[in-house]
Amino acid sequence: MSKSDFLKTIKDEDVEYVDIRFTDPRGKLQHVTVMSHEVDEDFLDEGFMFDGSSIQGWKSIDQSDMKLLPDTDSAYMDPFYAEKTLAVHCTVVEPDTGERYDRDPRGTARNAEDYLKSSGVGDNSFFGPEAEFFLFDDVRYSVEMNKVSYYVDAQDASWNTDTEYEMGNMGHRPGVKGGYFPVNPIDDGQDIRSEMLSTMKRIGMKVDKHHHEVASCQHELGMIFSSLVDQADNLQKYKYIIHNVAHAYGKSATFMPKPVAGDNGTGMHVNMSIWKDGKPLFAGDKYADLSDEALFYIGGILKHAKALNAFTNPSTNSYKRLIPGFEAPVLRAYSARNRSGCVRIPWSESPKGKRVEARFPDPSANPYLCFAALLMAGIDGIKNKIHPGEAMDKDLYDLPPEELAGIPTVCSSLREAMDELEKDHEFLLAGDVFTKSQLEGYMDLKWEEIYAYEHTPHPVEFKLYYGC
Repeated sequence: MSKSDFLKTIKDEDVEYVDIRFTDPRGKLQHVTVMSHEVDEDFLDEGFMFDGSSIQGWKSIDQSDMKLLPDTDSAYMDPFYAEKTLAVHCTVVEPDTGERYDRDPRGTARNAEDYLKSSGVGDNSFFGPEAEFFLFDDVRYSVEMNKVSYYVDAQDASWNTDTEYEMGNMGHRPGVKGGYFPVNPIDDGQDIRSEMLSTMKRIGMKVDKHHHEVASCQHELGMIFSSLVDQADNLQKYKYIIHNVAHAYGKSATFMPKPVAGDNGTGMHVNMSIWKDGKPLFAGDKYADLSDEALFYIGGILKHAKALNAFTNPSTNSYKRLIPGFEAPVLRAYSARNRSGCVRIPWSESPKGKRVEARFPDPSANPYLCFAALLMAGIDGIKNKIHPGEAMDKDLYDLPPEELAGIPTVCSSLREAMDELEKDHEFLLAGDVFTKSQLEGYMDLKWEEIYAYEHTPHPVEFKLYYGC
């Protein structure tokens, strides 16, 4: 949507409000709503001033003035507000220079796109994330000096086969790891997922499918690939719509990687490709019909995987999913079609469909930072011709211990990921895509989370040690 189309939509559709939205360093969507009569060409060109010191990890109070610059290409009619509201995603800029603010995630993603072009590696990068989520009916948690607890429940959960309900228990539920893909009544999420997907389509997103996932109460909707910044915007819309449609149904959606024990966690497989001069750069005659560039891209991701964890798996909860010995992509290996390694090459008949899939990310990630970091690792691999070694075309979950010991892994904790990012971040600084100041601010936020997690007693510890 051009600026003129944006203003025309406000007039033609009698739009009452414009919701200007941006993403904070942790990946949470933020917003401020302005009356539509305040929005004109000057507003779109000059932006909206706000207090950056109120956003964690950004400006100090003595340098708090910042500006939101709307990107009308991202505009959509909000499907949830009672008053007609046109929403638009913004890039954060410095008010005195108009330059992108170096800690703005969306600006970083735009920097990554610019760097790809300036590097000569390619013209466009495309991303296709597959973000899973859980739906619950009841969610409660407490973190107090004398009480740390959580409780989740859902009528369709596997643990409720023996629960007494006023209208009776119908008994049709997916078992543990049994949610992929039974029809209703075992899968009772059909209608809510359909409404989620239809809502996405109505606001202009390109979507294709939905289904129940492996775990009890776990679901996934499908988005069609798009360019880096556009797809990061789409993932923010994806989360926003899922949260709000679930809320309308009296349910609660979460993108936590591991909200329940003993069942599959939630991942976000990220499909990636680069095009140059109108042709797919990753198609070739090497392993799995890949090009040298595609293999080098994989090599960059595998080399920097532990530093990437800081962005692809940025929560302490992420590492309750990335556990060796379970069905989690913790091994730094690659293969065609094999889903047990960190990187997979999905099968495709057409050279246009040639892509690589990073399987270790999860949807707690800030999509702008996650996609930008993955692209930077891949570009580093291409520029330095980092070969990933031989592919692993066997079930990595079933390897003998002595062979398994020789395969490197991703990080096992957020603390380790921060330490790795401290040691390995030069590839992110190329072309000023990320900055040292930004990385320091981001790491400060993550260390706060690590300290909160590590300094709080856990209920399991009472079970294990209270009687000692």
